[in-house]
Amino acid sequence: MSGPRHADRPSHTEGSPLDPDALEVAPGTLHETVQGWVPQLATEGELRIALEKAFDYRGDVTLTLKDNSKLEGYVFDRIAGNSLNNSFVRLIPKDAHQKVKIAYAHIAALSFTGRDTAAGKSWEAWVRRYWEKKASGEGTLTLEPESLE
Repeated sequence: MSGPRHADRPSHTEGSPLDPDALEVAPGTLHETVQGWVPQLATEGELRIALEKAFDYRGDVTLTLKDNSKLEGYVFDRIAGNSLNNSFVRLIPKDAHQKVKIAYAHIAALSFTGRDTAAGKSWEAWVRRYWEKKASGEGTLTLEPESLE
């Protein structure tokens, strides 16, 4: 006794919503380009949004504090509290190794000053460069990452 095979079900045939060939490619993520951006920080909401983008940014930012001092570095963490006084951004200064914690309330301005180290570094771009090098006969093909500098 034999019945219909699982693969012969209508939902598993070509052109169906579950076509495995159509599911092979997943959509990528678009990264917003904020390098060089100096956001307006007129409201608390604008400051919070800008600091979230700074956290997602893969380069250095420059914070201008309300005492007019400037601090440039990489934002690696943020703590969102109920108010600006109990919300904090943590960064590694460009010229020091000690981490710094700054209250949102002390930030007067923010600018995305550093180079986005991951811009143009998608997997697809890496594979394209690899095959271009291979086609040109370059003999030093490795799977080592490129230098960030």
